[in-house]
Amino acid sequence: MYRFLLTPRWWGINLFVVLAIPFCVFMGTWQLGRFEDRVQSHEQAEKQPDPSTRAAKPLDELLPVDKVTSGRPAMATGTYGDQFLVPGRELDDRQGFYVLNLLRTEGGKALPVVRGWLPGSASGARVPAAPQGVVTVTGDLQASENIHSDGVDARGGLPEGQLGMISAAALVNLVDYDVYDAWVTLPEAEAGGTGGAMKPVPAAAPAGSGLDLKAFQNLGYTGEWFVFAGFVLFMWFRLVRREAEAVRDVALGLVPEAGPEGGPEDGEAGPEDSRPEAGPEGAGASEGEAAAQDLAGRTPETAQGS
Repeated sequence: MYRFLLTPRWWGINLFVVLAIPFCVFMGTWQLGRFEDRVQSHEQAEKQPDPSTRAAKPLDELLPVDKVTSGRPAMATGTYGDQFLVPGRELDDRQGFYVLNLLRTEGGKALPVVRGWLPGSASGARVPAAPQGVVTVTGDLQASENIHSDGVDARGGLPEGQLGMISAAALVNLVDYDVYDAWVTLPEAEAGGTGGAMKPVPAAAPAGSGLDLKAFQNLGYTGEWFVFAGFVLFMWFRLVRREAEAVRDVALGLVPEAGPEGGPEDGEAGPEDSRPEAGPEGAGASEGEAAAQDLAGRTPETAQGS
């Protein structure tokens, strides 16, 4: 009954099923592993002390920024240079903007320093001036932003003096000196009251270390891939069952088997076989029937006249 599984058409179906199910299982397992890694990173981050409570270290010792060094206090010495406003940033459920200054260090590279946050629009805003002279700043280290970071404006077209994304890639076209691929945010208002009107910007958790929406997306994708694998197997069984039922019906004579040209098999009467054969006897019988019908259709007067 199941010999049809060895036909060329079913070889193609079987090959697809054999390849599709392991692929779906592999992708589901991979997505589940991504979710488990995020859960493990989240648990490790909770067990470790708050990065901002650790002793500050020189900036160069904490680079490049990773999950371990993100949020650690970093020290850098230099003079403040170019200033940019970063619009569209939310703090305490209010819209505002960051005040960012580039700290020109002794090595020549500049470190982006977020001095604080102010409410309102960045266009035409008046901000406190940065400290003059050589200063040493200590701020929480952060990795450069990307297009997926919260609050980033990657559309471009911002007014002069405004910045949509805090990253070396975005600043390299605005200044003529090298910029660190990192930035720091000051945990407290600047000394001397210079930044007293600004609110400190809290450091963000390192990317991929928390149970955020993306982590649960990985869990959702896991379920989808396993559902796909089950659906492929279900459809295969359904097709096999339907084909087996068709073969059984033919074997029991419930459905006539199709001949070579799609007609009934030999020995079965077709529509044309029920008609009389066109032989000499058949022709004579037909002529007699026609004469009888002619006589029956005449009236008595017509018969006498003839």
